Amino acid sequence: MDSPEVHQLSALSELFAEALVLCRPESVAVLGIAGGNGLHHVDGAITKRVVGLDVNPSYLEAVRSRYAHPCLELHCVDLAKHRVDLEPVQMVHAALVFEHAGAGLCLANALSLVALGGALSVVLQLPTETGQNVSVSRFPSMQTLKAEFSLVDPLWLRRTLEERAFRLTHETRRSLATGKGFWMGVFEGQKS
Repeated sequence: MDSPEVHQLSALSELFAEALVLCRPESVAVLGIAGGNGLHHVDGAITKRVVGLDVNPSYLEAVRSRYAHPCLELHCVDLAKHRVDLEPVQMVHAALVFEHAGAGLCLANALSLVALGGALSVVLQLPTETGQNVSVSRFPSMQTLKAEFSLVDPLWLRRTLEERAFRLTHETRRSLATGKGFWMGVFEGQKS
């Protein structure tokens, strides 16, 4: 994700930081936490609970070793195949998750983790002019992602979440030097 051909980590980290500043959550869940990119933005004076979920146990071990903190909870789960039953948090962050795990059960899991009056922060990849959604890189394994990758339309997501009583309160777009772009939307859930 941070190779010169892909170069997404810094943009994703900055978008997570933006969501944290906007929401100022006492608790946060990061779906698809991978290696923990952006966790250094979590302000321990504000956020007292950090939940990380990922399908890959090796990624969770990497996060555990990099960010050993008493408020960190890590869970190995396939969000596209298994229901999550955890105490809800004030902000759920899902960056490039629905493109890989789909917007069915994975989206239902994300919403189930949002506490009453909480927020869902979503980063989606935008279509590229070349149609190359998975970057060509020096790592051949990156190309195996193509079969499991499907863009999610931000307008569709917005309408879907509005039907579930989540309203868009903030959105931003970020262009990358590689020609890709990200869209981030922060959705607030109903307060009562």
